[in-house]
Amino acid sequence: MADSFLAQLGIQYPIIQAPMAGTATVALAAAVSNAGGLGSLGLGASDVGQARRQIRELKQATAGPFNVNFFCHQAAPVEPVRNQQWLNVLAPYFTEFGAHVPIEIAPAYPSFNDNPDLLAMLLSERPAVVSFHFGLPNQASIEALQTAGIKLLGCATNVDEAELIIEAGLDGIIAQGVEAGGHRGVFDPAQDLELGLFGLLQLLRRQCSLPIIAAGGIMNGQGIRQVLSMGASAVQLGTAFVLCPESNASADYRAHLGSAKAYHTGITTMISGRPARGLVNRWHQKLGVYGAKLAAYPTAYSAAKALHLAASQRGCHDFAAYWAGQGAPLVRALPAAELMKTLIAELASDE
Repeated sequence: MADSFLAQLGIQYPIIQAPMAGTATVALAAAVSNAGGLGSLGLGASDVGQARRQIRELKQATAGPFNVNFFCHQAAPVEPVRNQQWLNVLAPYFTEFGAHVPIEIAPAYPSFNDNPDLLAMLLSERPAVVSFHFGLPNQASIEALQTAGIKLLGCATNVDEAELIIEAGLDGIIAQGVEAGGHRGVFDPAQDLELGLFGLLQLLRRQCSLPIIAAGGIMNGQGIRQVLSMGASAVQLGTAFVLCPESNASADYRAHLGSAKAYHTGITTMISGRPARGLVNRWHQKLGVYGAKLAAYPTAYSAAKALHLAASQRGCHDFAAYWAGQGAPLVRALPAAELMKTLIAELASDE
């Protein structure tokens, strides 16, 4: 199944660079696709014009296939009282950095499900692969994309989500273990089983018919070999690519990820309103007790970004969302093409 799946995607090697909205770039995705893997762009936070522009730039930078990723979260309810409660919680932290508390906060971006113009853009641009996080589009959108010749991937953190992906007729399942950095792909955050990749792969292999892409804590060729031997058809690596010079990671993000802090990652909902794994900071350590007042995703994310901006302007990065998986200490600061070459060589090695 693995070779057939790679042929469907049009790639030579079973390596997919994770979309990583805000961190992945056209240059990073192009380097991975040009090396025989599947480069990806995270476009969930982009408007239609921005998304179209990046897709067109990537088409110019590579002749290979690539993946674009979108968020399928449920729209946040309009809750001004809850939002104000959250701003009240954050007020002392804004004050700490001499900044004014935002008067109000709004969702940072709409769901793919609520933005038909994104669908129309994809049907026009026709990237080779489109993947979805936090859920799935409606069936009409899925069928329209597939009729256009686009391969579709969905993220699953448990068997129930994988079964929904199968029922919807997608082409592959991204099995996201709890080790993975960034946002958990759970359809319903209240139902997160927090399965590790080892257990999740075994469960999906027993019950699912679609090709599986393993994601979570994989950083080198040895890790890739291990999950392929367990039945995965490919892997998705995110943290492994963050220190590539082509990524959009800030200097401070790079410094933290390249330090002993990389050994300390944790999952918190406090940054965005949805569970996500990153380098442990004050969101994890100080704000977890206020979960009952947390604004909904992605409204909470807007507040978090405003606080990070205020803090960073005073030289403090304690509120940054430095997403990273549990394999973070193994990250290598290599150009993407060189990292791909290294991963491919390690994958082929008997050591």
